Amino acid sequence: MIKDSAVSTPTVSPTLRKTALNAVHRQLGAKMVDFGGGDMPVEYSGLIAEHMAVRTGVGLFDVSHMGDIQLRGPESLDAIQHICMNDAAKLQMGQAQYSAMLYPDGGFVDDVIVHKLSDNDYLIVINAGTREKDYQWVRSNASKFHCHVSDYSDYYTQLAIQGPKALETLQKLTPQDLRAIRYYWFVDGEVSGTPARIAHTGYTGEDGFEIYIPPGEAVRIWNEVLAAGEEFGIKPCGLGARNTLRLEAKMALYGHEIDATINPFEADLAWIVKMDKGEFTGREALAKVLDQGVKRKLAGFEMCGRGIGRDGYEILVNGDPAGWVTSGSPAPSLNKNIGLCYLPAAYATPGRPIEVVVRSQPVEAVTVDTPFYKRTK
Repeated sequence: MIKDSAVSTPTVSPTLRKTALNAVHRQLGAKMVDFGGGDMPVEYSGLIAEHMAVRTGVGLFDVSHMGDIQLRGPESLDAIQHICMNDAAKLQMGQAQYSAMLYPDGGFVDDVIVHKLSDNDYLIVINAGTREKDYQWVRSNASKFHCHVSDYSDYYTQLAIQGPKALETLQKLTPQDLRAIRYYWFVDGEVSGTPARIAHTGYTGEDGFEIYIPPGEAVRIWNEVLAAGEEFGIKPCGLGARNTLRLEAKMALYGHEIDATINPFEADLAWIVKMDKGEFTGREALAKVLDQGVKRKLAGFEMCGRGIGRDGYEILVNGDPAGWVTSGSPAPSLNKNIGLCYLPAAYATPGRPIEVVVRSQPVEAVTVDTPFYKRTK
């Protein structure tokens, strides 16, 4: 455990953003990488150990690289409805929803989580690699509405406490009744005596919470979470385990399953497209997609032959080029090599034999039902 007085100034490129926990990660021996313009830990004790800690106990992630955009004012809901494709009008105060912002042609600006803080106050959590782009896009597209758009990305340190023992770990540090916070709801309370937003959200396929705390309290609270979870075998976890965990749960990653060239129907995200809520950016293009039919779709696959279908590898069907791998890796929870890929819609059904081109050699695989992993509730 790192004490405040033991934290030294890290050596890191001045061009990379550093979270308030950067020196802690380095002193814990984390392997650091440039992720979305931030100097972030990819692993500490090893990807598999960290992955399995989350699946069986509890893991702690620094996810402060994520961006936060606040819309405040009498027309903030109107602005959210215009720029996001889910229906934020259904949100109650203290509720969050998964959504996405689209370009006029129906491609993704980014996938986001919208939090309703009050009737005139909303917080959008965005991806790390798209922070500046998203902020400028929101500012531009919300400019005709009576609301103020603020970049709060550096205002919070965001920690994710994830796993079947996440609630028991975090409950030691807060007077809030965590069991009373429903999934995708949040409360403004306190953690370790510090004001904090506690959200019942995550990106791992396990139960858990994400907390938003002042950066000045980050080192102390990080240490106290680790101490609270010690009896459950808690591990600090990096972005490597976060990626394998979200892949097993079939959670989309911007730049992989979704980007500016892909629409929500292709990405199997029709469930957050609310065509009946009224006009929103991209709606007209999506209506055309529905009218003409979806040409390609996201599908899950398992490798049958030896090899791993890595991101960007070509997919063959009957020996002909048919698509590409968006995300692929070993699945520590399943002891299989899995992946997600885009295929022609007619082929994107479970049980379809395909081939993944691994180092110029076609390797047998088969499409399967997703998510690959689903936790027991």
